[in-house]
Amino acid sequence: MSAATTRSRTPDRLCAEAVDLARAAAEEAAAPGIVGEHVGTVSEGDRVVTHFFECRELGYRGWRWAVTVARASRAKIVTVDEAALLPGPDAVLAPEWVPWSERLRPGDMGPGDLLPTDAEDLRLEPGWSGEDEPPPNSVVSDDMAALAEAEDADVTAGPLAVPARGSIAAVAEELGVRRARVLSRFGLHIAADRWEEAFGAKTPMAQAAPAACVSCGFLARIGGSLGQAFGVCANEFSPADGRVVSLAYGCGGHSEAAVMPRPPQPPSPVIDETRVDPFPLRPAPDSGSVAATADESTEDLGHS
Repeated sequence: MSAATTRSRTPDRLCAEAVDLARAAAEEAAAPGIVGEHVGTVSEGDRVVTHFFECRELGYRGWRWAVTVARASRAKIVTVDEAALLPGPDAVLAPEWVPWSERLRPGDMGPGDLLPTDAEDLRLEPGWSGEDEPPPNSVVSDDMAALAEAEDADVTAGPLAVPARGSIAAVAEELGVRRARVLSRFGLHIAADRWEEAFGAKTPMAQAAPAACVSCGFLARIGGSLGQAFGVCANEFSPADGRVVSLAYGCGGHSEAAVMPRPPQPPSPVIDETRVDPFPLRPAPDSGSVAATADESTEDLGHS
């Protein structure tokens, strides 16, 4: 370590003792009563020292008034270089500024908010490029486009007079592909990754689920290439109700996870239809517990 480096790290004695000078400069820059106690000094170089004072301004917790003083070589008079309010090690600072395009997160948009898309957004690709030109990824084949063009070969010079029902634009609109831009392969991939992360097989809910959504009756299928791996949950008691879920996702609301037991039913009565049980209209004379005796007073009247 050189002698110059040692001198720069050791505060100059006269500059370090100029606390009152530094406080006066801080009070002149700040409002009255804002400058607090002296909290330390830092050597900035040869005969250059910065004094730090506590800041009592509301809303500036942890900030310090920094006053830098210096003196010329072989001079005994210390002068003030500058005074500023600087954040300390534990100061409350505003978060680092982030552009709005990177700051926006899913769910931040509210009613009336507009989210413009960049003309070169990688998530989108051209979907409709002209009035009578099929989009690059349209389901309308090139053969059909060539056929439509051949049918108009005899039309006189001027704007094409293709019937509305036979134009490529009408076919594209009927098939639902007449859009300025559609999702690109990159846009599909990042959407699938986002949905897989939110409601995929690796989530804690899916790990504890009794079965996957692919076998759930509450799964509503979606079309397109994404329908091979995703669907929409239609179970109002599921945490993913109304959300796009992976077919490998699952929860406790699976339609076949648990079946409610049926209420117990009493057994059916047993009826033996192979034999007949006699039921006499009149009991036998000797079937009672008291033997039947003839009553002479009733025999004459025809009673038995």
